[in-house]
Amino acid sequence: MKLTIIQTGDVPEPLRGKYGPYATMFERMFDATGNGFSYRTVKIAEGEPFPQAETLEGIVITGSAAGVYEDHAWLKPLRAFIRSAYGARTPMLGVCFGHQIMADALGGDVRKSEKGWGLGRHTYSVKDRPAFMRAAPAALAVACSHQDQVIVPPGEAEVILSSDFTPNAGLAYKNGAALSFQPHPEFLDDYTVALAELRRGKAPDDVVDAAVASVATPSDSQAVAGYIGRFFRG
Repeated sequence: MKLTIIQTGDVPEPLRGKYGPYATMFERMFDATGNGFSYRTVKIAEGEPFPQAETLEGIVITGSAAGVYEDHAWLKPLRAFIRSAYGARTPMLGVCFGHQIMADALGGDVRKSEKGWGLGRHTYSVKDRPAFMRAAPAALAVACSHQDQVIVPPGEAEVILSSDFTPNAGLAYKNGAALSFQPHPEFLDDYTVALAELRRGKAPDDVVDAAVASVATPSDSQAVAGYIGRFFRG
């Protein structure tokens, strides 16, 4: 199965040389699941043309520094691409910004949260268990880095992960072929810490300090990657 990675942004420049592009993080994550996926990356934020959604085997929409409410030339065609993929039931995953833009395109409300920065490893309650994550425990700990949130999910979405800080952290859609998460299962711990430290001066020091300390909590990212692999495999 070939996954088309729609890269909507990139690792911040100060960290890019060491940690590489987002697409590479997803490839590493999926390779570790043993599903034998192949990959194609389309850098839409750099002007690369969108493929035809209905012709693809699987879609991954990455994180980005952009907000869904900003004015970027690629946002309108990305919304149209998401709607086409949803209508065609092309398997589609969104992570962080990908989670937000999918919700936005499909009728939800996405805004900058009054709660401020979410950084480090957060723990999310499992609210529902679609078939691909039937074995999920009561809670999952996964890294995050965001200010924006899905405030109101689309009517087509069911909340599957939630926390007090991020009530709509995971969404499974009713067409059975769309899934999104606010946290980042593709992040490794060293990048999670480096990214939190990069926010120092923007996010309060106590939030950054807590984010750095949070990586002592065992990660469930590998389990989440396995659920996502099963989702794509159907």
